[in-house]
Amino acid sequence: MSVAASFRQKNRPSVFPCLLVSRVLPDERSFLTVQLLFLMIEHIGLIVAIAFMLTRLTTFRNLIDHKLDPWTIIQLSIVFGLFGIVGTYTGISIRPSTSAFLWIPRVEAIGFEEALANSRVVGVVIGGLLGGPWVGLGAGLIAGIHRTLLGGFTGLACGISTVTAGLFAGLVYLKVGNRRIVPTSKALLTGVIAETTQMLIILLMARPWESAVALVQVIALPMILANSLGIALFVAIIRSVINVEDRIEANQAQKVLHIADQMLVNLRRGLTEESATQISKLLLKTTGAFAVSVTDREKILSHVGIGDDHHLPGHTVLTEATKRVLKTGQLYIPKSLDEIHCPQKGCPLAVAIIVPLKKSDEVVGVLKFYYLNTKQIKPVDEEVAQGLGKLLSHQLEVVDAQNHAQLIQEAEIKALQAQMNPHFLFNSLNTIVALVRTRPDMARKLLIQLGYFFRQNLNASLYEFVTLRQEIDHTRAYLDIEQARFTERLGIKLEIDPLFENVLLPPLTLQPLVENGIRHGLKGLEKTGEILVQVTESEGYALISVKDNGIGISPERIAELLYSRIESQEGTGLALYNVNQRLKYHFGEESQLHIDSELEHGTCVWFRVPLQKGGDRT
Repeated sequence: MSVAASFRQKNRPSVFPCLLVSRVLPDERSFLTVQLLFLMIEHIGLIVAIAFMLTRLTTFRNLIDHKLDPWTIIQLSIVFGLFGIVGTYTGISIRPSTSAFLWIPRVEAIGFEEALANSRVVGVVIGGLLGGPWVGLGAGLIAGIHRTLLGGFTGLACGISTVTAGLFAGLVYLKVGNRRIVPTSKALLTGVIAETTQMLIILLMARPWESAVALVQVIALPMILANSLGIALFVAIIRSVINVEDRIEANQAQKVLHIADQMLVNLRRGLTEESATQISKLLLKTTGAFAVSVTDREKILSHVGIGDDHHLPGHTVLTEATKRVLKTGQLYIPKSLDEIHCPQKGCPLAVAIIVPLKKSDEVVGVLKFYYLNTKQIKPVDEEVAQGLGKLLSHQLEVVDAQNHAQLIQEAEIKALQAQMNPHFLFNSLNTIVALVRTRPDMARKLLIQLGYFFRQNLNASLYEFVTLRQEIDHTRAYLDIEQARFTERLGIKLEIDPLFENVLLPPLTLQPLVENGIRHGLKGLEKTGEILVQVTESEGYALISVKDNGIGISPERIAELLYSRIESQEGTGLALYNVNQRLKYHFGEESQLHIDSELEHGTCVWFRVPLQKGGDRT
């Protein structure tokens, strides 16, 4: 008979099942092809199992996502090269020398007349698709050299085709671009092309040629279909697992960001009973806890969830577990009901995760997540609780820093207010008194301006920004008083486009510059002093400048005025430094003060603020 099946009994383990094919009729060859296809498809189960196990390994997933440095390329090459070797050993040995189909147990190297129908290319192609050309080349060399050393009349051809398949898959990786995992359809097509190329290489290189043709006629269709399907399944499994993990991580990140945003909103006034209650409600919705509680070092600030009828805010912290966390600063899960120590009979809360809340490494309270029994607490619950405790601690520090910055800003403004020379007030009052009889209308106007000036000074610390219009009005009140004192000796000119009146800038920015020009720039000037305030547009900014025709400033003094607090006989030397620091804080380095000055030729102090900060010219 032309096709027969038998088993040769030997006391040796089996490595390669053997298919003997030669001089068979077309129908019989078709039968063998179908048989081989089913055998190859059975091996796909092994590929799926390997893919599943690899996706369970965090190390493997990290390798896929890691930057492709030399060490990562080596590791991936070894992993997928070994995968290719496994595909070789699970292959089916084919001997195109007899007209029989036999299952032959064997352990020795493949005979010259034998070849292998296998899934070696699957591992190599997947390596190239996931890691690029270098990984494809490395895995191809490992699996290809191993196959060549096994022997057989197709050994060298199969080795070369394995390397070729790895490189081709790597080129597909480059073609796809920055995608994390190639699409399944492209993986399937890559497998078809790689296996087809292997068949062509066997036909071109394997000798005798008649045996190569007989071999390809039987193995081509099964290997192309089965291995391409295996590659596509492997990639589909990895894509599915990674996509699920990405969605989970995205949902968790979104949840954490939402929690962080809401907690920060509630913490703006510090950790109080009201803010703690809002935070507890938020955490109760977003965790699996049955109750959430927040305490400071002495009392309960909030308790939301089961037990809120008797765990009331304001009660003193009594439990030894809470006291332990306040003392040690370490997360703790009580081991018994005695440590929870709820005096209410029948309270269902049996266990809790207690997390310390810290500011500057000092424990200021605890965050507690209550559960009904210990089985409900999973390892992930401990990690989430610890993470939320750290997040809340960091936000407490952020709120403190913001409050501290606000206090500093208020202190700086108050320093500007305090540096107001008392002589200015006395001189202004003396000027007004002198005008009461001779020019009562002018005296009345100056008195109103003086009241407006001091009222604006006192209210400056209440606002982060004011409009340029408000700063101009404040400055004009000051200039009206000074001009009434100096009469013809002081000339004032304001050149301000009304379109810029809504530009925002920090309070007490313009008036200190004008005052500095009058008190220091015009001091001792024999000619008429002049002050020019201008506001113009410059490349999307409002350019604000204060010019005087006074005595000027030396270059050394300019650096001191802008970048250090200096002492002067007439004041604290704080005005220019303070204004410069606040401008940089709010708008960046591009808005810092600039001083252009020449001795005996006057000074120009200028800065820029963005138009979009309220300066829309529509």
